[in-house]
Amino acid sequence: MPRIVPVLDLSRFEQGASEHRTFLADLRSASRDIGFFYLAGHGISRAEISEVLTASRRFFALAEADKLAIEMVRSSQFRGYTRAGGELTKGKADWREQLDIGVERQPMAQGPGIPAWTPLQGPNQWPAALPELKPALLAWQAKATAVAVRLLKAFALSLDQPEDAFDPIYREQPNHRMKIVRYPGREATGGDQGVGAHKDGGFLTLLLQDDNKGLQVEYDGSWVDVDPIPGTLVVNIGELLELASNGYLRATVHRVVTPPAGIERISVPFFFSAKLDATIPLLELPEELAAQARGPASDPDNPLFRDVGTNVLKGRLRSHPDVARRHYADLLGRETGAG
Repeated sequence: MPRIVPVLDLSRFEQGASEHRTFLADLRSASRDIGFFYLAGHGISRAEISEVLTASRRFFALAEADKLAIEMVRSSQFRGYTRAGGELTKGKADWREQLDIGVERQPMAQGPGIPAWTPLQGPNQWPAALPELKPALLAWQAKATAVAVRLLKAFALSLDQPEDAFDPIYREQPNHRMKIVRYPGREATGGDQGVGAHKDGGFLTLLLQDDNKGLQVEYDGSWVDVDPIPGTLVVNIGELLELASNGYLRATVHRVVTPPAGIERISVPFFFSAKLDATIPLLELPEELAAQARGPASDPDNPLFRDVGTNVLKGRLRSHPDVARRHYADLLGRETGAG
């Protein structure tokens, strides 16, 4: 059976005119057809990949008390540790434990008239028992950011836009976020939902997987396995690219199935997004592409907003109701979809 999720080599983007042109055509095709692809040639070494996976395993091996000392509920920025079953997708528990980190910045001043999303900017929480984790994850964040920026320029060109078309809405203060995630084996969970079916926000997601499978993408009415290929990252389209392209590019529904008993799965997803104060533009696509744009597939129960901060906050409040109740109780149930 032919591979449904294609492998693209990013190094072709920086090669001669012919390779450059065919890479952009392949990128547009893969992103429109399935919305997922493996990325090779990204420039991150096997040693660097091994380093971040090893650091992740060391974190999850810490005593529970050390992990709970930086529990996410302590953070109005939705940063920190979440135990298995503590995050929801469409109201159901995801059986994974994870550590969320974002961009290290100073908190924004609060006061009357300040947008509701402004508390999202601020510091991360780091485990005192594992000081080497902070430099390891911040180094990975920097490497993944560089890959995402190269890819976003390629996406702009593939849509017949200037290479820097997206620069004004992420340059200087992009809002990227990442997790390290551990999926315990099925004997330790309350079900097979590692992560429920969903789309990603942001521009792009770059996912590093270990050697164990579990990721699936919805394609043509069926679930397709996206099994690990050593040395590659898995890339999928986020809802911001879907909005900007008027649905020419599609954010694709995907999920993670809990590993079999006795097996754990480690993954490192990186979500590259726009500045929190940005508004997503509607690109003027060339006539041929515009005719194929289907409009963004916004869920009536979970609508998309062009205001980035509003979109991000909406998603965080839905996924982490304990953090929402502690830090955003005044927002719950408002018309922004926060409830």
